[in-house]
Amino acid sequence: MTVPIVGGFHPDPSICRVGDRYYLANSSFEYVPGVPIRRSTDLVSWELLGHALTRPGQLPPSEGAANTGIYAPTLRHHDGRFFLVTTNILHPGHLIVTAEDPAGPWSDPIHVAGTDGIDPDLCWDEAGVCHLTWASFSPEAPGITSVPIDPATGSMLAEPRLLWNGTGLAAPEGPHLYRIGDWWYLMLAEGGTERGHAITIARARTLEGPYEPAPSNPIFTHRSTTHRIQNTGHGDLVECPDGSWAMVYLGVRPRGKTPQFHVNGRETFLAGVDWVDGWPVVDENRFTVPVVENDFIDDFAASELHPRWVAPGVAPRVHWAGPGELVLNGFLLTRALDEYWTAVVRLDVSSGVAVFMVRIDDRHWYGLTADGETVTATVAIGPAVQTVSAVPAGSSVSLRIRALRPPASGPFREVTEPDLVELSVFREDGEAEVLGTFDGRYLSTEVAAGFTGRMIGVRVLEGTVSLREFRYSTGK
Repeated sequence: MTVPIVGGFHPDPSICRVGDRYYLANSSFEYVPGVPIRRSTDLVSWELLGHALTRPGQLPPSEGAANTGIYAPTLRHHDGRFFLVTTNILHPGHLIVTAEDPAGPWSDPIHVAGTDGIDPDLCWDEAGVCHLTWASFSPEAPGITSVPIDPATGSMLAEPRLLWNGTGLAAPEGPHLYRIGDWWYLMLAEGGTERGHAITIARARTLEGPYEPAPSNPIFTHRSTTHRIQNTGHGDLVECPDGSWAMVYLGVRPRGKTPQFHVNGRETFLAGVDWVDGWPVVDENRFTVPVVENDFIDDFAASELHPRWVAPGVAPRVHWAGPGELVLNGFLLTRALDEYWTAVVRLDVSSGVAVFMVRIDDRHWYGLTADGETVTATVAIGPAVQTVSAVPAGSSVSLRIRALRPPASGPFREVTEPDLVELSVFREDGEAEVLGTFDGRYLSTEVAAGFTGRMIGVRVLEGTVSLREFRYSTGK
């Protein structure tokens, strides 16, 4: 499969089913609101319902430093209620929120003290006892650790114990425990979330173990292959209403010349699963996932932001001056969902200065700064921040950023860049004037490092600005 079910920066997927509906959660790192929640009836088409962490009491404000905040969640449904457990890496230990409706509201968090680490999982045994499992950072007992807890209070009901630390690959993490038939299965991510990523599994007759590794481990990986999708791992299983099984997992779509570059972050993919001799066998070609158009136009006529909009560290700081006039102070960003895309914004900067940008983080971005007199194109690649061109422009401006397919070049007709990022301003006659076109590799994870992906939107540098319209279109 080469098409994600949820494109763009949507890593660490976790899935559960209630009746004929599926629900999906993803990690969100420094972006607020945190943990997007989606719903589907067919596993391939997903609707964004909102976020689990929307209030400061759930997700305390931060400086929004790159790759901080909310790490991998697990989403489960038990006894008529949704449970989500995750980690705010800025506050050690795991947190649990619950909801009757996954669209929210979600509860205030219950914190589980003494659980330093990442990638928590929740499951319930035959007696109804809840078990928390995670990749522990404890120097006394590092590894995949589990403990029974009271999810209503966060209290541990026993001493934590190690379960199984995988097959010996790097970074065993992302544990999920399942009771299937007469066995407990423990599925892990191993090899690191880069090119060596893999999914492994073991089973035991009791939750405490001992765990027997699958003879075919890793049960899924694309490492050391030329497959279009790489970094595959961090899977989560779900049983379908007809008794068949599926798995969501993360992967990336690297492009360009070796070592290749992925620019939109880790995305969510789907595979089928068969059970053979008591072990899961992954069929990544079972589902036909359509290529969707992610086009949207936001005219900001509503008095509430669409859940696509986020900001680093704190929720977007906005208010409405009137229908179709959103006043912004700070960031307003949305995920780049496609390999090639066009984004256009209409701004009024009569009361401030703003940059329309595509970014990985504060140190890696390309953008167009409007100050009411000029529009300036800037590229920031780590410590190298360069203004490349400027043109006169008034306080009302329309700006465009495009991610374009690069041409083949050189004696071997290779495509060197993952894409080309073009920065333009619209003149009064309606024509776009290109201020620069730049190599997209410098806005990739391989250059910027970390766990997120490209975001598109506006950052206010001084005062406030008014957004009149934002357009996003796929592949244009």
